[in-house]
Amino acid sequence: MPNIYNFFKFLEKKKGTKTPIEAKLLYAPEEITDEDLNVEGDLNLRNTPITSLPDNLQVGGGINLSNTKITSLPNNLKVGGYLTLTNLKITSLPDNLKVGGNLILSHSKISSIPNNLKVGRSLYLRNTPLEVLYSEKEIRNMIEKKGGYVKGEIYGVD
Repeated sequence: MPNIYNFFKFLEKKKGTKTPIEAKLLYAPEEITDEDLNVEGDLNLRNTPITSLPDNLQVGGGINLSNTKITSLPNNLKVGGYLTLTNLKITSLPDNLKVGGNLILSHSKISSIPNNLKVGRSLYLRNTPLEVLYSEKEIRNMIEKKGGYVKGEIYGVD
């Protein structure tokens, strides 16, 4: 295991500090507990080699997964703040995805709208298949017909 993870484990043993979920996700996903699945702040995994996230993850702040090797998002993902998914190979989003802030899909391969997508602020679609195929009105209608909503604007479409 990398030295940084060993350092966190040392601090956990000696000082009682909790190993950050980012370290567990990257170096020891088998050690993630149910308690770890509730993250109070932000989860910034941008430019890391991470390939997956655990089911039932709830993040009070934002999540940045830009430029990672993630190929799908977990079931029951809830994000209180922003969710940034730029430059990923993900082609679809999970049903019942709830994002309290902005959902940023720019420069992604997302080509469909999931059921019950809920976005508390704006949706960014620049350089996605959705941008090419549909207008802003068509995307908003698709989201609403599937039981979801976008409270803010939809950017990146004509």
